[in-house]
Amino acid sequence: MPRRLVVMRHAKAEQDGPTDVERPLAERGRRDARAAGAWLASQGFSPDHALVSAALRTRETWEAVASGAGWKLEPDLDRGLYAAGPESALDLVRLAPSEAESLIVIGHNPTVAVLAQVLDDGSGDPAVAGEMIGGFPTASVAVLTYDGSWADLGEGTARLDAFHVGRA
Repeated sequence: MPRRLVVMRHAKAEQDGPTDVERPLAERGRRDARAAGAWLASQGFSPDHALVSAALRTRETWEAVASGAGWKLEPDLDRGLYAAGPESALDLVRLAPSEAESLIVIGHNPTVAVLAQVLDDGSGDPAVAGEMIGGFPTASVAVLTYDGSWADLGEGTARLDAFHVGRA
């Protein structure tokens, strides 16, 4: 059975916070994340597992996305995802529960943009890939389909099905 993977960049955050990890979402970010969640739900996406950076802005993005989509899932908060590069982020995705058929990952740029690009096998709509490569702004979501176990996910093994920027 094909698996679905959503790779998302956190929504718009405030410029300042006690530390970078503690920067909260801006009000616009909350609205955009809710809009992204509503869009994902309209596409029939409902995650079995959520991997979310432990930074405040990604946790708040998850809360707003889940609210907009009507999901009740508790996320797996990961401190390592905050500073992870694309290879390390891919390693974290590979650790997703094998029974999960749909997974959402919410992290930071440039990691999430590069991760989505390297996973893409090029078999999807070229216009969608072009849109994603054109930029991965805040509240962006890349929706991919993958046939295989999460443990075997690798570069060029998933089809990019959709790219959307959540805006309210």
